[in-house]
Amino acid sequence: MKKIYNKILLALCGCSLALFSFLLLSYKTTIPEDNVSSYEVQSTESIEIDNTTNNLSKPCTTVYSSNISDINEDEQITTISDECQEINSDRVTYMEGFYYEPLSEEIISRIYGISYKDDCPVTYDELRYLNVKYYNFSHKIENGELICNKAIAQDLIEIFYELYTNEYEIEKVKLIDEYGGDDIISMSDNNTSCFNYRTVDGTNKISMHGLGLAIDINPFYNPYIKKNKDGSPYISPKGSEIYADRNNDFLHKIDENDLCYQIFTNHGFSWGGNWKSVKDYQHFFKEIN
Repeated sequence: MKKIYNKILLALCGCSLALFSFLLLSYKTTIPEDNVSSYEVQSTESIEIDNTTNNLSKPCTTVYSSNISDINEDEQITTISDECQEINSDRVTYMEGFYYEPLSEEIISRIYGISYKDDCPVTYDELRYLNVKYYNFSHKIENGELICNKAIAQDLIEIFYELYTNEYEIEKVKLIDEYGGDDIISMSDNNTSCFNYRTVDGTNKISMHGLGLAIDINPFYNPYIKKNKDGSPYISPKGSEIYADRNNDFLHKIDENDLCYQIFTNHGFSWGGNWKSVKDYQHFFKEIN
């Protein structure tokens, strides 16, 4: 009986040793790399770069896959997620919230037939769309839109940034197309605007605004004034007569002591308030050779 017991014990020990050897061998076995299906990484090569400023924007997610069935025949191994959108390479960003760029199709559709007419001597390529920040009359920060001649785009973006950093108040900065291209309505709403293919108020002469080389700042508080043939004053827009007497002190008045005047003239702009026969206190323009 004792011999039978010893044989059973020996058999059990042999089985235990075989099992241990199998487990040890399995532990040392590695998973083949071919079993890896796909993974997702943040690729530094897919970061969007504004070539004009070298500013980095939101990184794009690049997905790599080794599973051929996951990839269309016409696709590369690397695919860019929908979050990656091409940045206009012609955009010039001066500071955050301050940039200009060529007119997009969306902007062209907004201005065509309103501020931009078929007989406009300035082409779309000669104009620039500007995005700026400013302080409104409640001293709250707003985003504004302007269109100007590309020859003064850099000047205007720098000027508006300097006005912004000094918290200079401008009531509104909207494209004049929001007023149907009507300069009188825009001025009455005290809207600051630039490009508008039109004539000078009360004349048949093409305005500098029609070339995108002039801008009107807070026009209701800084009216356009001239004399009618009978000697009576013509003041535009209507309702701004109380601001025609420039000897009075009031908020938002542009004169030679005003910061707005100083910044614009430092950039080579002329001021309509210095004209002799006509006074256009809202008006700054720059002549380009």
